[in-house]
Formats: sequence, C-alpha cells, structure tokens
Amino acid sequence: MASEDDLTKFARQLRRHPTEWEKRLWRQLSNRQLAGHKFRRQHKFAAYIADFFCPAKGLVVELDGDTGRDEARDIFFLRSGFTTLRFTNAEVRENIDGVLQAILSKLEALPDRWTDDAKTAPPQPLP
Repeated sequence: MASEDDLTKFARQLRRHPTEWEKRLWRQLSNRQLAGHKFRRQHKFAAYIADFFCPAKGLVVELDGDTGRDEARDIFFLRSGFTTLRFTNAEVRENIDGVLQAILSKLEALPDRWTDDAKTAPPQPLP
C-alpha cells in the first residue's frame, strides 16, 4: 500500500498530466460551470484517488478507459457514504452532453451534505 505522501504526489501528477478525456470533462465541470456545483479533481480518499468529486453532494465521478469497473473502489466509496458515477472515455468522446446531463441529474437527486450557511467545515471522508 502506498504511503499518504506517495498518494499525494501521485494525485498531483495526475492533475498535471490528465488524459485528453479528463481534460475535456474538467473543462465542463471546473469553475462551477455545471449548475453552480463545485468539483475537485484527482481528490484523495484514503487509499484511492477520485477523478472528480463534488463535496457538497458526495458525488464521485470516475472516468475510465474501456477496462471496466473497479469494484473495490466502488465499495469503498459506497461504504464511505459517497455515490459513484462511472463513464468511459468513449462516452465522453462521443456524447459529452449526455455525460454532463447524467451528472447533473444525479447531483439534483442527491441531498446536500451541508448548507451554505453552515459555520462548520464540510464533512470529510472517512480515513
């Protein structure tokens, strides 16, 4: 298992060198462009790194090659109270509008994890 420092360095490297499809999706998610929702990219969770994460809704968005699902990661996120959406590179390439609509629909269906008025820090993932 990688140390936390190693994971931090790896997440930083992933942010600096995204895939073409991560770049394209990030252009649509960054700066609250999707209905005002804030996203982070390459966000660390214990031993995992989520491609995109909306902390206010607890939504993890994973962008994969055509390699299939990562069940251990999905189980970890679910047990930690997060919802995961997965898309393939081909889906982003061929139908980015559909991907964005699916993300937006899920965001609208999920409850807020905290209010904007909250004076406390937002909830953090479990270690």
